[in-house]
Amino acid sequence: MACERDQHFMRLAIRLGARGLGRVWPNPAVGCVLVRGGRVLARGWTQPGGRPHAEAIALAKCDARGATAYVSLEPCAHHGLTPPCAQTLINSGVVRVVTALTDPDPRVSGRGHAMLRAAGVEVLENVEAEAARALNAGFLMRLSQGRPWVTLKLALTLDGRIATQTDESRWITCPEARRMVHVLRARHDAVLVGAGTARADDPDLRVRDLGTTHHPVRIVAAPRLDIPVEGRLGRTVQEVPVWLLHGATADQDARKRWSGAGAELLECAATPEGLVPDAMLQTLGQRGITRLFCEGGGHLAASLLRAGLVDDLIVFSAGKMIGSEGRAGLAQLGVTRLADAPHFKLTDLRQVGADIVHTWTRQTV
Repeated sequence: MACERDQHFMRLAIRLGARGLGRVWPNPAVGCVLVRGGRVLARGWTQPGGRPHAEAIALAKCDARGATAYVSLEPCAHHGLTPPCAQTLINSGVVRVVTALTDPDPRVSGRGHAMLRAAGVEVLENVEAEAARALNAGFLMRLSQGRPWVTLKLALTLDGRIATQTDESRWITCPEARRMVHVLRARHDAVLVGAGTARADDPDLRVRDLGTTHHPVRIVAAPRLDIPVEGRLGRTVQEVPVWLLHGATADQDARKRWSGAGAELLECAATPEGLVPDAMLQTLGQRGITRLFCEGGGHLAASLLRAGLVDDLIVFSAGKMIGSEGRAGLAQLGVTRLADAPHFKLTDLRQVGADIVHTWTRQTV
């Protein structure tokens, strides 16, 4: 049975693990806290690229004999680039390990816990499991469904528009809201836009104004590869990776130009309406992406919503009105009955600068 102290230190481990979001894929973002006599001896979290693991980082900082290790995910039990963390914990002399989740990776999946118990280490499981599950929703989604967790961002006027009838869209939201978008980019493995957005906005999609050198993979869903390589993505492809999702009929010359520039081309199943959303996400899951931040446009967003593939929805609402002649934030969803509309549950509501930001999570029932 977990006590209040166990819950406190596990919450700390989970917060530490969150520092790895967007940086550790395809690995989970894990935190570890070593405690003896109620005092924190050392802390660690999974490092960029997924190695070293959180446990190894924390254990390297102290003598852990007689300590309790709080780890936000079951310690690994398989030999990879590094020894199993379960064995490293055993060798360190810890007497107790508290975890939040069992690792569903078939190479681990209970084996880490069993290895610890077999060595005489006391193990307590499922402490703050819900918070740990939320932290690693992308890792868990990729293992269970083969695709990344998808967060869709919409920046809209109060009447749901993203641009005027002359396509003016800069800027609908306030500077503080736009900065928050960069924070969100930094916490995801990849950022995705559609070909229409890439052509109309010539986006850069890197993280700005946060003093970081970390950037997500930049991805464009472009069935025909009809986006100019001379744009900002093409000019910076050697600095930050660019992946292009396309169909089998994509222009061969465009393939050569983008490949020559250094972009990675990923062919996906497509229909006359565009790329098949689930096939697109499965392709990204196979490449290790666990958390995907979709920034539009309206057709791409609608296709993901129609397919039931948006897990979190973050809407930035600005105090402006454009009217029906403006460009809608979403393309057609084909909804004729309210019962068929995508349903989301409000999980957060806050004011950011002059705007309102509301976060919603998909309801499956």
